[in-house]
Amino acid sequence: MAELTVTRRYDFPPEKVFDAWLDPAVARRFLFTTSKSEVVVCEIDARVGGRFNIVDRREGQEDIVHVGEYLEIARPRRLVFTFGVPQFDPTMTRVTIDIRREGAGCELVLTHDDVPPEWVEQDREGWTMILESLSRELA
Repeated sequence: MAELTVTRRYDFPPEKVFDAWLDPAVARRFLFTTSKSEVVVCEIDARVGGRFNIVDRREGQEDIVHVGEYLEIARPRRLVFTFGVPQFDPTMTRVTIDIRREGAGCELVLTHDDVPPEWVEQDREGWTMILESLSRELA
C-alpha cells in the first residue's frame, strides 16, 4: 500500500476551511464531484464514529458512492476519516487533513494512507481537483 500527500494554501481562516468538510451544504459542491457531475446524496454525521455517504452522479455512468467514518475531529486543525469507493475497490483507506494557520489564511495538508498502488496517481489527481474546488467554493 502507498501514501500520497497533497498540499494547498488558502486565503481563508482555518475554521472556514475545516468546516467546509463537515457541512453537507458546502461539501456537496466540492467533495468527490466534478464540474460535469452533481452530488445527489450528501449525508454527513460529523462526530467521531459518525459516517458519511456521498453519491456523485455523472452523465452516462453509474452513480459513484463514497463512504467513510470519522476517526478524529479536532476543529479547526485536524480531521481524520476512513475512505472507500466500494463499487471499485473494497479497500478502506485513511485520510488525514491537517490545517495550519498562516497569517490570515492557512495551509492544508491532506495525507491519504493505505492506497492500493494502482490507484495512487488517480487519487492524487482527484484530491488535487477537490482541494482546488474547495478554494472556489469558499471564495
